[in-house]
Amino acid sequence: MEELVTVEHGDGYAVVTLNRPEAMNALSAALRTQLAATIDRLEADAQTRVMILTGAGEKAFTAGLDLKEMGAQEGGGPALAIASDDPVEAMGRFSGPIIGAINGVAITGGFEMALACDVLIGTPNTRFADTHARVGIIPGWGLSQRLMRLIGASRAKEVSLTGNFVSAEQALDWGLINHIVAPDELLDKARGLANDMLSCVPETLAG
Repeated sequence: MEELVTVEHGDGYAVVTLNRPEAMNALSAALRTQLAATIDRLEADAQTRVMILTGAGEKAFTAGLDLKEMGAQEGGGPALAIASDDPVEAMGRFSGPIIGAINGVAITGGFEMALACDVLIGTPNTRFADTHARVGIIPGWGLSQRLMRLIGASRAKEVSLTGNFVSAEQALDWGLINHIVAPDELLDKARGLANDMLSCVPETLAG
């Protein structure tokens, strides 16, 4: 099976990377299934108490659901009709903090996945967009609630009703991300945050 999700283990944490850089890490059914299984394995591993989630390359964290795969689906159909496990549900089952190292664009389903993380950090390449309204579908992974809680109702409505991109600088100003660092420093910053979290009393990280 193609390795669409890679894992690097550290001391108490794991770096999980979406590994389809040639497709902007689009969330194919196979990738979603592998990612959900990977997260569940990490949850079952008592040595992994913090997870870092990122994408391969510098262009995209993930561009969202794989539109080419959806288009090839016989008869069309809902975006999630292609059989797969739900990676965002799996993220919710992970009992430790999840740090999103957003290395590029996070669009629609990718934005939803980013919002399912506990802490977000980015680079100057980081941009977010919610294009659900442009294609006439309703977010299925909690974006509507999470985005509003993070940046407020008015800003969330602007983002979701226009489909416009939010730059890294705007995301930082709005409190959507916590830090902007150079692309080659992103994972080091994420590992540093993970180590800071791991220095706390273990029970405080659970849940």
